[in-house]
Amino acid sequence: MGKKKFKILAASDFHGDSAVTRRLAKKAEKEGVDLVVLAGDLTGVVESDDIIKPFVDRGKKVVFVPGNWESSETAAFLSKLYGVKNVGEHYVKYGDVGVFGIGSPNWTFDIDDKKTFKKLKKDFEMIKDLEKKIMVSHINAAGTKSEFSGVAGSEEVRKAIDEFQPDLFISGHIHEAEGLQEKIGKTKVVSVGKKGKIIEL
Repeated sequence: MGKKKFKILAASDFHGDSAVTRRLAKKAEKEGVDLVVLAGDLTGVVESDDIIKPFVDRGKKVVFVPGNWESSETAAFLSKLYGVKNVGEHYVKYGDVGVFGIGSPNWTFDIDDKKTFKKLKKDFEMIKDLEKKIMVSHINAAGTKSEFSGVAGSEEVRKAIDEFQPDLFISGHIHEAEGLQEKIGKTKVVSVGKKGKIIEL
């Protein structure tokens, strides 16, 4: 019998709309996902203080990276309030699966500095021996389909994909790119948004 797949629900860009997260939390429960991965811009346009709560209430493990709409303080608050991991700050391990990433809080749109790659490399080193590796960024990667929007992706994030070849790379930010998928080497690249996407590894 084959090994059980690791199932995730990936989503982003709720901008404070907790009706979206309530719907996605039901989906996560119904699909029996092992992990919920949120790629930033969770807060913002609509004010809601229970944006992650629906997932937690249904007993789901959650990791996130802050997007440009989150302040560092908001990201820390969400992490502490709900006991969820900000992988923009620290990698996490779930059995044989490692998750690492980069956030872009405080209205940051340009993450193309050496710190970005250095942080991703440092965290990758801690999970590289695990069977499956997931990299998450709010900002899209350079040279990917998401750039059709006219918004340039991050060169440093793309460098990390090329060099580390994680099994999966998830990004948000470009709302109209939701659902786009491609392969970079062995890395599956997926743009996510409010609808959410079930991905098996």
